[in-house]
Amino acid sequence: MALNRASICPVLIVLLATFSSAQTLTGTVKNATTDKPSVGDDVVLLKLGEGMEEAGRTKTDGKGHFSFKLDDSQSPHLIRAIHQDVTYHRMAPPGTTSVELEVYDAAKVVDGIGVVADIMRVQAQQGQLVVVREFGVQNSSKPPHTQMNERNLEFNIPNGAQIIPDSATATTEGGNPLKSAPVPEGEKDRYSFIFPLRPGLTRFEVVYQMPYSGSANIDPKSIYPLEHFVVMTPKSMQFSAANASAGFKLINYPQEPDAAVQVASNTSPGENLAFKVSGEGALQETQAGGQGSGEAQSSAQANSRPGGGLGPPIDAPDPLQKYRWWILGGFAAVLLLGGVYVASRQQSAARAVSRQREGSAISDLQEEVDFEAAEIPTLQTARTARSSSMLMEGIKEELFQLEVERKRGEISPAEYEKAKSALDQTLERALKREAQRA
Repeated sequence: MALNRASICPVLIVLLATFSSAQTLTGTVKNATTDKPSVGDDVVLLKLGEGMEEAGRTKTDGKGHFSFKLDDSQSPHLIRAIHQDVTYHRMAPPGTTSVELEVYDAAKVVDGIGVVADIMRVQAQQGQLVVVREFGVQNSSKPPHTQMNERNLEFNIPNGAQIIPDSATATTEGGNPLKSAPVPEGEKDRYSFIFPLRPGLTRFEVVYQMPYSGSANIDPKSIYPLEHFVVMTPKSMQFSAANASAGFKLINYPQEPDAAVQVASNTSPGENLAFKVSGEGALQETQAGGQGSGEAQSSAQANSRPGGGLGPPIDAPDPLQKYRWWILGGFAAVLLLGGVYVASRQQSAARAVSRQREGSAISDLQEEVDFEAAEIPTLQTARTARSSSMLMEGIKEELFQLEVERKRGEISPAEYEKAKSALDQTLERALKREAQRA
């Protein structure tokens, strides 16, 4: 029986639509350590929709190339490359036909890694002393490598202090905070972060609290040489250094008038940086974050972060903003007062400027804040520069960490499902925003 032209047309339309939805996605993985194609790396294709579904898996060929057939080219995808047990990601929005990823060789010990700053935000109320502690670790290895070992960053907490559950995070450069619980070591009150130090700046944050009866002696027991050690307290509290040779200097930091910022620069490992605080007070809330460091005083609030530490959804401020990484801008003024040169570190070729200045220009603080912002983003720069794609990178990394915790048995099935559901919802919103911008 012959088919008439009217019955053939709908069939052809369906077939053409089916063929047009199929698409080939090609890509290249480059080893930025060797500046050569990365051969034999596992590459995973993840389809992003209601959740994250593995849609394909392959390996790079002798030229670092890979390819996938997309069953649905209208859906966004994520490409994950696994190089020496460290993951790297790249988004592939709808319509993408080619992607490039950079990976780095990993080693247990990498030259060119240093601690930029150790910041302690201290406040006391209602019989509790709360410390929000942040570390900045710069990986300037040349050629670039990723450092991965069980003690990428070690730190001590005071005797009697307790880490607030789910308060610890790690943040790669340009990314969002990822839940990364520190692991206790054999030595009492010492912990370490197990988190890869990729090239660039990695920030670590942990919150702990201890009983407080009006005064406390705190010894950070610094392990690393530090460019800057900072203690930030409310002005209603009193600070005194245990060792005058530590060279603490008080900064009048105008962006937070109710806070006193004490800075010791260029300290040595094991140097006595102990100090005493007394009195009570809370650090003010940030104008942008609207939450402030008072959030750290409640473990319930710390546990309320969606996705187990990922932070607020895409429209909310980055949780790291409330802890004032931009106070590092004030450090330049302290160094100028001491006649110490501020060493230059280029963040990129576009930001290459001379960082060596000398004198007593305390009145030029704002210029120095802008100058230091090239190293560690200011609050305002971070808000404008961080795009939705960066958020998605953070979500993917958090999902990976979540899977690691599930396989290690560190999280219950109920907690896993709850955290994964929150991440999936946040990812879906980010993808919609990305699609609208495209």
